[in-house]
Amino acid sequence: MSATKKTVEIEAPTGKLGVLLVGLGAVSTTFIAGVEAIKRGLAEPVGSLTQMGTIRLGKRTENRVPLVRDFVNLASIDDLVFGAWDIFEEDAYDAALHAGVLERDLVNQLKGALQSIRPMKAVFDQHYVKRLNGTHVKRGADKLELANQLIADVENFRRANECDRVVMIWCASTEVFMQPGPEHDTIETLERAMRENSPAIAPSMIYAYAALKSGTPFANGAPNLTVDVPALTRLAIDQNLPVCGKDFKTGQTLMKTIIAPGLKARLIGLHGWFSTNILGNRDGEVLDDPESFKTKEESKLSVLEYILQPDVYPALYKDFSHIVRINYYPPRGDNKEGWDNIDIFGWLGYPMQIKIDFLCRDSILAAPIVLDLALFLDLAKRAGMRGIQEWLSFYFKSPMTAPGLYPEHDLFIQLMKLKNTLRHLQGEELITHLGLEYYD
Repeated sequence: MSATKKTVEIEAPTGKLGVLLVGLGAVSTTFIAGVEAIKRGLAEPVGSLTQMGTIRLGKRTENRVPLVRDFVNLASIDDLVFGAWDIFEEDAYDAALHAGVLERDLVNQLKGALQSIRPMKAVFDQHYVKRLNGTHVKRGADKLELANQLIADVENFRRANECDRVVMIWCASTEVFMQPGPEHDTIETLERAMRENSPAIAPSMIYAYAALKSGTPFANGAPNLTVDVPALTRLAIDQNLPVCGKDFKTGQTLMKTIIAPGLKARLIGLHGWFSTNILGNRDGEVLDDPESFKTKEESKLSVLEYILQPDVYPALYKDFSHIVRINYYPPRGDNKEGWDNIDIFGWLGYPMQIKIDFLCRDSILAAPIVLDLALFLDLAKRAGMRGIQEWLSFYFKSPMTAPGLYPEHDLFIQLMKLKNTLRHLQGEELITHLGLEYYD
């Protein structure tokens, strides 16, 4: 099948792409150090779809399977420039050593590049992240003034690093659980709430607002209520900017979005799914607070309901028990351990079990997600795509969708949607996998 006429005009990725990270902790330093190591040929970009993934074009018999980065005009990792905000003053080198994710020898090889990245003062309020006490923080009369300070930071970073384009990604801690309110309905109510220092406006919302006001695409890597409120999704559309989120899909939830679709595909029933995690990094410490854990729990619990569709398959999935626990255990550090006990049943209702013990490294799984999101958000902006980018659901535990539309959590459907979006942008036929033409 031949290519269709290309209808989407995509600006070329000329010049430098600035990647501004909210939080310079384990995820951000692992991402930055990883990109610097890859630039120097010290490592491979394992886990990155933009760098190592391929995409099939046309019929299987055509054998057209280019790398994604050769198919769509992405920014080169050589053109990436990094900046960050953090509540602690240490530079990216010291922060990487403190995080303890990467071997000291590798971090030392990248010392110069990492030391050059010093965080800007962060917008922070301990009310929203109770287990942290930041000292490197901005002061202002109200939250709108703090947002304007962030907007100035973005512009100063852009100028100082001679960036043609900038994207912003939230890689900071999980905030306390919040629900949308009237303050979040319109940009007018949002700005009024910011001027009044309303508790309905969390720091992550201030960053999202600042990003959109400064013409910067925004991705939310935590489960916080952030850009997924009507005022900010509308602002993204008005500013012709792409946004996406939320909560990077790593670890245990990644396993769920791989295994649950398989159970459903074979119509294997589920009595219960018990999940527990132990981790000892800053994320674990933050989630030790019940209010922050509630935010994460909501994100993690929603996955199975949407994949298994108990209302559609009541005999298999109605009223299954789903329990999630996260336990802060300092000796584990960033090397999280996720245990799953899955009680399933098959033919004639006979019970079976699946046991999973996933010894994963949270930041190692998250770093390539940050890279892909930075490059894909930049692509989306250059292609004139605005508002919620559901095609990037592949990377998130709680994908943002249009109002009233349930999210698609099945990892394999998410990947098909992502690749078909890239085919659409390049004027290639979408792949349906029907395949009847091979047998006519």
